[in-house]
Amino acid sequence: MTQRALELLLLVALGGVWGWAGDDPAWTFAGGLLGGLVWVLWDGLRARRVLDWLNRAEAQRAPALSGVWAELVDRNRKLIKKLEKKAQSSDHRLEDFLSAIQASPNGVVLLDAHGRIEWANLTAANQLGFDPQRDVGQYVRNLVRQPEFSQYLKHKDFEREVQIEGPGARAGQSTQISVQIHPYGKKRRLMLTRDVTAVQLAEAMRRDFVANVSHEIRTPLTVLSGFVETMQTVPLEESDRLRYLGLMSQQAQRMQTLVSDLLTLSRLEGSPAPGQGDWMPTQELLRHVLQEARGLSQAIAQPVHTIESLGDDSAWVSGSKSELLSAMSNLLSNAVRYTPPGGRIEAGWRLNADGSATFFVSDSGPGIAAEHLPRLTERFYRVDRSRSRETGGTGLGLAIVKHVVQRHGGGFDVQSVVGQGSTFALILPAVRVRQREAPALRE
Repeated sequence: MTQRALELLLLVALGGVWGWAGDDPAWTFAGGLLGGLVWVLWDGLRARRVLDWLNRAEAQRAPALSGVWAELVDRNRKLIKKLEKKAQSSDHRLEDFLSAIQASPNGVVLLDAHGRIEWANLTAANQLGFDPQRDVGQYVRNLVRQPEFSQYLKHKDFEREVQIEGPGARAGQSTQISVQIHPYGKKRRLMLTRDVTAVQLAEAMRRDFVANVSHEIRTPLTVLSGFVETMQTVPLEESDRLRYLGLMSQQAQRMQTLVSDLLTLSRLEGSPAPGQGDWMPTQELLRHVLQEARGLSQAIAQPVHTIESLGDDSAWVSGSKSELLSAMSNLLSNAVRYTPPGGRIEAGWRLNADGSATFFVSDSGPGIAAEHLPRLTERFYRVDRSRSRETGGTGLGLAIVKHVVQRHGGGFDVQSVVGQGSTFALILPAVRVRQREAPALRE
């Protein structure tokens, strides 16, 4: 302020001196007044430069001034820089926030007070079938036209979610999208979407699984209860009593096998994949499952099946011995159960050109129609339910095989011709196969 006062006094004095030269007091006053006006105009121009600069808010292009104006400019320049840094930081946080929402597996749509789209992530756009950039400003009711959603908007019952069919749905392949609106701010709305197709499928599978297990257990329990009641209330001959006990034992064994298979599936789904540290000879694995298959054939078939070993048994494979034996045993036992008595079954290992190894089981059974092949590994799926139950099958064997193969990084293949038989193949990748002698087997 001192410098500005001195500038004013100097200009007034100069103006007075100029007026005093006219030898008239009035001119002296007029000259001083003119000096003051010049200072006002000059100071106003400096103020205008500062205001123009503040309007532009460009910290790097500050006007070159002196005195109090220079101090004012310097302080404002520092303040502008500080605000610019805060704005940049806010922009970065906003970009990070929007990027996080963009990467969310759930859809997010921001709606204004009139229900128009202000912003949407790609997930929501894909789930609802609109363009996240082109359709900004469009009414959401005009883009999502499912009747359930229209009623949802009309009744404004936003305490609950509504489920609609996703875009491009086809018969048997429909997608289900859950939508819920949350009001916020000044009549604005946040709309969240999520794909619940997998959840509903899992729920349906759970219901089917419980129903199938209940059905599989109820049948032998009914038989057992009937025999127990008969033995408790009716006098029986020794031969009848022994026959009933044998049938009861058969049904109890059936339930025990079912529970064992269910526990095996549960263990496979809940445990980590086996490593590659344990190596075992394919010859030993094959010998073990062939012995089991021949014993099963003697128990359920007359005449017994011809079960032969083929292929190359010189390789070693790595993984879980118990899981591989379970998968191989299930393939062979299925062949025994579904091949008519006296039929031919062949099993063995085959080394492939890419270094992988295949365990195969071929039978001379009735074969499987092509429409059944994609569903064979589903739990409790049976091509011939009556035949499977007669031979004690649980409907879980191929599901176990599929899980074992997946845990070992391999593949599963089925080739079948109706009336000519079937071939089931369990394929292990090359990293789990050695074609020459491996380290000693670890127990």
